[in-house]
Amino acid sequence: MMKRQLHRMRQLAHTGSLGRTSETAEFLGEDLQQVEQRLEPAKRAAHNVHKRLQACLQGQSGADMDKRVKKLPLMALSTTMAESFKELDPDSSMGKALEMSCAIQNQLARILAEFEMTLERDVLQPLSRLSEEELPAILKHKKSLQKLVSDWNMLKSRLSQAAKNSGSNQGLGGGPGSYSHTTTANKVETLKEEEEELKRKVEQCKDEYLADLYHFATKEDTYANYFIHLMEIQADYHRKSLSSLDTALAELRENHSQADPSPSMMAAPFSRVYGVSLGTHLQELGRDIALPIEACVVMLLSEGMKEEGLFRLAAGASVLKRLKQMMASDPRSLQEFCSDPHAVAGALKSYLRELPEPLMTFDLYDDWMRAASLKEPGARLEALQEVCSRLPRENFSNLRYLMKFLARLAEEQEVNRMTPSNIAIVLGPNLLWPPEKEGDPAQLDAASVSSIQVVGVVEALIQNADTLFPGDINFNVSGLFSVPTPQDKVSDRPASEELPSVAMPTPAVVPSPAPTPAPVAAKERAESETPLRPASPKFSRSPPEAGAPAEDTARKSTGSLAAAVETASGRQALVVGKPSPYMFECITEHFSVDPSRTLMVGDRLETDILFGHHCGMTTVLTLTGVSRLEEAQAYLAAGQHDLVPHYYVESIADLMEGLED
Repeated sequence: MMKRQLHRMRQLAHTGSLGRTSETAEFLGEDLQQVEQRLEPAKRAAHNVHKRLQACLQGQSGADMDKRVKKLPLMALSTTMAESFKELDPDSSMGKALEMSCAIQNQLARILAEFEMTLERDVLQPLSRLSEEELPAILKHKKSLQKLVSDWNMLKSRLSQAAKNSGSNQGLGGGPGSYSHTTTANKVETLKEEEEELKRKVEQCKDEYLADLYHFATKEDTYANYFIHLMEIQADYHRKSLSSLDTALAELRENHSQADPSPSMMAAPFSRVYGVSLGTHLQELGRDIALPIEACVVMLLSEGMKEEGLFRLAAGASVLKRLKQMMASDPRSLQEFCSDPHAVAGALKSYLRELPEPLMTFDLYDDWMRAASLKEPGARLEALQEVCSRLPRENFSNLRYLMKFLARLAEEQEVNRMTPSNIAIVLGPNLLWPPEKEGDPAQLDAASVSSIQVVGVVEALIQNADTLFPGDINFNVSGLFSVPTPQDKVSDRPASEELPSVAMPTPAVVPSPAPTPAPVAAKERAESETPLRPASPKFSRSPPEAGAPAEDTARKSTGSLAAAVETASGRQALVVGKPSPYMFECITEHFSVDPSRTLMVGDRLETDILFGHHCGMTTVLTLTGVSRLEEAQAYLAAGQHDLVPHYYVESIADLMEGLED
């Protein structure tokens, strides 16, 4: 026995696993060989899916309905809600909503428990039987057949060797009747009997294994149905859950509206006014004009039309926040804010800026830009009219409403100092900005060019409001707001007057890297978040600037420090400054400054802005200095993009507030 086992081990080591496979392959046709190859993967798939699916169950496995429901997190939530609403007034809206939520969570828990029990019965248990019983039994028969075939092959080899030995002994003189011949003959006869017995067992095991393979092949579709049934059970569970939620929500909304007879917009949450799409806002409140637009316009018509610097001067942050909250919770009680037109203007700008898509839409962005690039006024107006006609209905209605108001605001420009150009500068970036494209290196340059064009578009819309949006308009379109008689007097608030230029020579200081500005989708959106302040005094801080006109009175003392040093030292100073990049190259090398994360802020296109472009910095033009926006527009039209800033602000104060935010 020991000798036979050692012989079998040597044979297995010689043939390897490939030989074991061939032991059964000789009994199988091509189709059954393919079926055999699917056994092991099917067993692993059933086992792994069963394991992961079992982990998805939230209830106690194998428990009945009541025990399972008690262990579900949804039932724990329902119990907590039941304990909580007992402490509330049962007639209050919150108490009723919490009571209804408690009931629906209980119902959802029972639907989930029913789903899990069905899942266990129809999917988990069959998968478990498949991976732990049915397929292992087939693989066990395969292993038995391989062992029998291997033993049979070894026995046939021994029988063949014994027959050869018997012939050799007879040739050497061991004739019939001799002891050696008799022993050899008996051994051969014994091996033949063993070989016949093993052959019978092989045939029997082969028949069983082939039957198993045929059975598996016929039931593969049944096994596949386990996974199909899984999705059917899941779909049924989600349908029942959704149906229960829809029924409960309909009842809850009906009861809630009966308990609160005020209009739906009075109960609208703050998040459903600011920061949601225009279409969603109008549909939920049943309006044609957005609530913040109408409310702010009506209040400004009553008190703010002659307020100097409207939309430019910032309101207090706390006042603006309270106004936005009341806009959503109680828009009928906004009269107290009429006396603070800057807060009202800030709330309007904030609404436009927080729209997910600009009022003038992303889809028409390129069309607006093409219209703005036209030089001939008639063609430009015609192009603007054509783009307006392609706006969605709700966007067109709200843009028409807003432009009619801004045109009326511009009529008071002699008092409020808000010309169509000034209005476009502060409001344009809140009405239109380019869609963001992640990973696009040209995005920043495109924004710098388009920002100036946006101002041109909005300015043209204001100037031609009666042509582009014909007809009169009732600003109190919903009748929700009372419109006091506008006061003809100018606001008693001190007006912001432009301060004269002041030349203050200061010691040269190596500038530290400017903080990286927050990404601005449409360049002036950051500016809009911090409404502009009165113009700041101009200070001369630069060495002599190349190309500056001689009549520039804002640079009276430029170079005075250099002249003083030259006089004291008796030597001529070498001034290295804008627009030469050498000075900045020294700074970047010594202080490890990253130009791509540095702002160049200046008031002159030909020096500050040109210098920033040469050094690879982001440029910001402040409009309280030498250069004006019209000059940048002219350079843009001429294709001199190195003289066009990436961004612009009304004053340095606005930039600092934007960076702090």
